Amino acid sequence: MSLEFEGKVAVVTGASRGIGRGIAMEMAKHGADVAVVYRAEEGKARQVADSIMAMGRKAAMIKCDVADAGDVAKMRDTVLGELGGADFIINNAGIHQHLKSWELSEKDWHRVMDVNITGTFLVAKAFAPHLIGKKSGRIVNISSCVAYTGTDHEVHYAASKGAVLALTKSLALELAPHGVNVNAIAPGYIDTDMVVFDSPAQKSEVLKDIPKHRLGLPEDIGKAARFLCSADSDYITGQVIHVNGGMIMY
Repeated sequence: MSLEFEGKVAVVTGASRGIGRGIAMEMAKHGADVAVVYRAEEGKARQVADSIMAMGRKAAMIKCDVADAGDVAKMRDTVLGELGGADFIINNAGIHQHLKSWELSEKDWHRVMDVNITGTFLVAKAFAPHLIGKKSGRIVNISSCVAYTGTDHEVHYAASKGAVLALTKSLALELAPHGVNVNAIAPGYIDTDMVVFDSPAQKSEVLKDIPKHRLGLPEDIGKAARFLCSADSDYITGQVIHVNGGMIMY
């Protein structure tokens, strides 16, 4: 297996489970040391870090609320101190709620926005000077297909993920002159604990709309993130890769 990322450091937020875990493991498989950034699930984060170290890579477990600028600054300093630098910033941390717009409180709205878009901004902002100084690096932001389609049960999540796309394009314009590429991934239905079906029948209906006729796996997103961090993506910035089994085609 290629160790294309040997000597490189990947920072993955929301890395204790689901898509974040899939990304962290994929980056480690290809040689990267990984900052396993998590907010609450220390036990699961420990399992991810242990798996990475079992591959012979370094792993730093760092607790951080990405919506808190002070926490993010401490996380960055820990990454740079313990792992010696950062090359790839993968903004995956995100939350959602299955609520109709009229059921949302302002607190609900702000918390989802704070984590999903403000958190992405704060992490990118924190590491940008380091990447600019290196004149190289990658930022990969995890959006969602609902940024394009909308959703009938969580308007704040869809709005936040649409904002991630606009942020991605703007950061790409800012950072391209400094050798830093910024791209996004828009997952579809991925088989994680964030995707819950009310019944087998509901799941079957969803699968009918996916040409590949299966849910995505966290590794599918991990592979896309790995590509966007690789030398093969050197001439790609400000773009969105749809990883949804063909559910959305343009």
